[in-house]
Amino acid sequence: MRILHLSDTHLDRTDAPNKRGVNATASLRLMLDELRHLPGLDAVVVTGDLADDGSTEAYTAVRALIGEYVRARNIPVLYTTGNHDERQAFAKVLGSGHLAADGADRAELSFESPERAAVSTVGGWRFVTLDSLVPGKVYGRLSAPQLDWLREVLSAPAERGTVLAFHHPPLALDISATQRVFGLRDPDELAAAVRGSDVRVILTGHYHLQLFGLLESVPVWVTPGVVNRIDLTVAPEGERAVRGASASLVELGGPASPMFHTFHARDPRAHETVYEINEEAARAFIAEHG
Repeated sequence: MRILHLSDTHLDRTDAPNKRGVNATASLRLMLDELRHLPGLDAVVVTGDLADDGSTEAYTAVRALIGEYVRARNIPVLYTTGNHDERQAFAKVLGSGHLAADGADRAELSFESPERAAVSTVGGWRFVTLDSLVPGKVYGRLSAPQLDWLREVLSAPAERGTVLAFHHPPLALDISATQRVFGLRDPDELAAAVRGSDVRVILTGHYHLQLFGLLESVPVWVTPGVVNRIDLTVAPEGERAVRGASASLVELGGPASPMFHTFHARDPRAHETVYEINEEAARAFIAEHG
């Protein structure tokens, strides 16, 4: 199983530079073009913050660009929500979030709730997308009903195993003030839900950088963002975002499974600072949104 893992496209209703001078649509277009020769893909997974402004126009643009990529390869694409997303607009354009190469909804099971969670099978692997969006907040949470639904889904093993995908990582680096506050709240509850199950990997985004760790012995992969990357060489407790679209390849089922590789698009302006905040500004942001 070879998965192209994208996250944090942050498109808005216009194909133009945002307030920080980055054209999110152009970043996604460039990343997909850079990956045009990537062979043997079985699926694309996009773990949230598809739209920066929650507009239907942004979701329509995401669907068109990624839809063209998967259609040329005859593979499905699976989307999740993120903290910038808006559930009604997401559902209007992307349905369950599980789309076939031709754009048809392919979910085998959906969570009966406004939360956008669904299940579908690709090559014997069960893909479960969850919804960690807490409207108006930067951090994420998986509701008790959603976790109960997940336990029911996982009660019977899949042929090859399960891939779990959502936006907010259930882990964080101690050196990042924002990660410590804005990841998944109550990760122990998710750990309890996957304990003893056939979950082989958890795919997330949100942090705009690559990160690997374990939750209940399950590998957790955080893919860097498409719109920009976070540079942790900044002074302690501050934050710096730099230009450069990134994505990941996830390989499952082989003798060294899971394996992860990160791609960085050849942007001539890569590594230029998009924004930088010092410790005082980071603390104020955390106080407001944490």
